[in-house]
Amino acid sequence: MDKVLLYTDFSDLKLFKRGKVRDVYLVEDNLLIVATDRISCFDVVLSCGIPNKGKILTQISLFWFDFVKDIVESHLITADVKRYPNCLKKYRKILDGRSMFVKMAKPIKFECVVRGYLAGSAYKDYKDTKKICGIKLPKNLKENQRLQKPIFTPATKEEKGHDRNVDEKYMQKQLGKVVTKFIKETSLKIYKRAADFAEKKGVIIADTKFEYGFYNGKIILIDEILTPDSSRFWPKSEYKVGVPVPSFDKQFVRDYLESINWDKTPPPPTLPARIIKKTEQKYKEAYRLFIGKPL
Repeated sequence: MDKVLLYTDFSDLKLFKRGKVRDVYLVEDNLLIVATDRISCFDVVLSCGIPNKGKILTQISLFWFDFVKDIVESHLITADVKRYPNCLKKYRKILDGRSMFVKMAKPIKFECVVRGYLAGSAYKDYKDTKKICGIKLPKNLKENQRLQKPIFTPATKEEKGHDRNVDEKYMQKQLGKVVTKFIKETSLKIYKRAADFAEKKGVIIADTKFEYGFYNGKIILIDEILTPDSSRFWPKSEYKVGVPVPSFDKQFVRDYLESINWDKTPPPPTLPARIIKKTEQKYKEAYRLFIGKPL
């Protein structure tokens, strides 16, 4: 099994933020984002990592940022370590393949979720209310069923605890109608293009989330995009309505943690080697299907 990178410690750089997966450093007036191999489930970072996960997340994001660049600009400046500032030269070996040098945007504090299928927490909400984020859906829909058309279901980004699903009107109150409309329409447009492309590759994008920020008066994409961490990917060949569908994302780890009745509070349990290996394989397969070659 390959080695994992759980943390970076670039002591001569200013640590801007350490997220669940990414370590972010302030470099000049921009940010260096390093995707580690950490994995989080139910908002808890697990003690082990998934080999190559950070590289896979970074490379998939780079692919999609380029794929939708005519729809919306992203925060990416470069992912070529040879073009990074000189102060990062000594870290090239660690950074190569798993980092991005990006513009420092002001984050918009919403998870911008698009759903094409009725799965996960959305299905649980639907069973209780027949609605998702205030959107009324037809009766008698089954788990994992394809929706008549994709829907935009935002959630708040909470510093502590779980993100909270909200309706579009709540988002409008916080951001205004113009900004909300732009984000909604852009998210739906990206999802449709990506979902159509993925389906030709044998992958269903059941749902995904986007994050945006303000930069020089414009709204741009930030963070990651359409990765196994931010999306629910299903193999088209194994898709069925009403039954669990195997996925290319960390749902596999969530399912294992549910099976051992973990209470979803720290400290997290240690993942068995077989679960780690299988998860790495799923991430690698997602990479191969989208990028067209093995990692």
